[in-house]
Amino acid sequence: MAMKTNQQGGVFLFEDVLPEDVFTPEDFSETHLMIARTTDDFARKEAQPFADKLEHKDLDMHRKLMAKAGAIGLLGADIKEEFGGSGMDKISSALIGGHFVAAAALGTTLNCHTGIGSLPLVFFGNKAQKMKYLPGLAAGTSIGAYALTEPSAGSDALSIKTTAKLSPDGKYYILNGEKQFITNGGIADIIFTYAKVDGEKFTAFIVEKAFKGVSTGPEEKKMGVRGSSTTPVIFQDVMVPVENVLFEIGQGHLVAFCILDMGRFKLGSPCTELAKLAIEPSVKYAKQRKQFGKPLSDFGLIKQKLAEMAINTYIGESVVYRTADLIDKVMADVDMATDSGRELAKRVAAYTIECSITKIFCSEMLGIVADEALQIHGGYGYIEDYGIERIYRDARINRIWEGTNEINRLVILDTLLRMAVKNEIPLFAAAQKLAGELISISPVSPSLGDGLLGYQKKLISMAKKIFILVCSVAVQKYGKAIKEEQEILGLLSNIVINIYAMESGLLRAQKALAKMGEEKARLKIDMTQVYVNEAMRKIEDYGTQILVSVETGDVLATQLGVLKKLARLTPINTVAAKRRIANDIITAEKFVC
Repeated sequence: MAMKTNQQGGVFLFEDVLPEDVFTPEDFSETHLMIARTTDDFARKEAQPFADKLEHKDLDMHRKLMAKAGAIGLLGADIKEEFGGSGMDKISSALIGGHFVAAAALGTTLNCHTGIGSLPLVFFGNKAQKMKYLPGLAAGTSIGAYALTEPSAGSDALSIKTTAKLSPDGKYYILNGEKQFITNGGIADIIFTYAKVDGEKFTAFIVEKAFKGVSTGPEEKKMGVRGSSTTPVIFQDVMVPVENVLFEIGQGHLVAFCILDMGRFKLGSPCTELAKLAIEPSVKYAKQRKQFGKPLSDFGLIKQKLAEMAINTYIGESVVYRTADLIDKVMADVDMATDSGRELAKRVAAYTIECSITKIFCSEMLGIVADEALQIHGGYGYIEDYGIERIYRDARINRIWEGTNEINRLVILDTLLRMAVKNEIPLFAAAQKLAGELISISPVSPSLGDGLLGYQKKLISMAKKIFILVCSVAVQKYGKAIKEEQEILGLLSNIVINIYAMESGLLRAQKALAKMGEEKARLKIDMTQVYVNEAMRKIEDYGTQILVSVETGDVLATQLGVLKKLARLTPINTVAAKRRIANDIITAEKFVC
């Protein structure tokens, strides 16, 4: 089952992408919208009345509500119908995960359960394993958890110490070790975990909490997501039946990396929806709170904050659903009912870059939005009763779990460079072509023929050239040793992230403009123009930092001159644009785009 040639991540850096090639929230079907409403209704009507109990770790309430969510199909989006699920697309799965953030602390429990707490089995289980465990996970009568991290193995997942040894009768693997920071650890019935068979073969296992020798440590006292269960999980001579080996002995890394990619993608929608939840009370408070005789929402610096919160949320949402559609397409012809783990791992790995971008952008976007939301509330934002305090605390973990953002930045460039070496993406050919164009290339500028977003499209094209230029310079300088130059890799990743984010917002706005006309698409156009304007300045700065770290003298001067030409920008009036954006948000009293 070979992938189609266009099903490859990272190619957006080298090819033009058309608006009709991406999925945007404006493309939601009636089914998608119904799923969003159903999830939102459940979160607000069934879970929010128990928010205080959930936040104070009433784990019985978590279990009760999870079963209720399972009963109406909110836990089985990624599970085939024959195994008790509903077999929805990744757009639907993202909508459920996103809208469940309104369910207070239950959102973390559910998103862990439906993501890393179920997907190892969905993707890599054999039919017997799926028949045995997936119906309970889909129904919420069994709760799932994912146990990879250990006291001495976090980002370096393959360095785990947990061991698995085959019993003398050949019927069991005997597990010994300790896992740390396990979400749902205190309420999980099924734990997907990893151990090294004979101390060396990294392997995935399905472990039932009821197996003798499985225990959990005390609940962690956390800064945020306090209501969810987080515990150590200890394995002491746990006898796991050989039929509970997940996938293949020694191939656990395929399981782990695939599930990490999916977990990173799945993080995007909850971050985006939590950002929206932060915007709504912020704008309402700003309209109600008066200082110096007028509401805060009349002040320019408050409008600036609201506009920037909305712009970042718009771009994040655009990134999420563009990526969801890519994953849907790449998985479309895989039979999820069969033992298709190796093929699925290959398919998902094709979009490792986009999954890491989604995780980084959306988690950092949420951090910005939550911080500004608290600032708008002033002293009241520091008080639990106003809710922003919890959003602010809860937002912080997203930059840590599913691989820290630092690790994900390294993943982006490591993946790109490996793909380039294999000729899966045309990085070196593009660098050679660009080298021949640099003498004659001219800066871009707005023209009458551009239309409303044509200039932004040209700027993004130049941003791609900037990446190709500075990446090729760095690779030529360091060769294989570039993997040790983490600061350079991080800066290159920042350029890649901004290009994908800019382009996602642009394509969404272009699509809306073509479909709805200028008046209805005006807000998206403003948001895109502001974001591209500001992102281009950042990209020039990242490129400058890379070049001055790599070259000196006349060579550096020449390269900086080329960079300045590629990055030349005719700026827009961002003050006026942000005021227009803020006024729309203030009128609606919530995020709109």
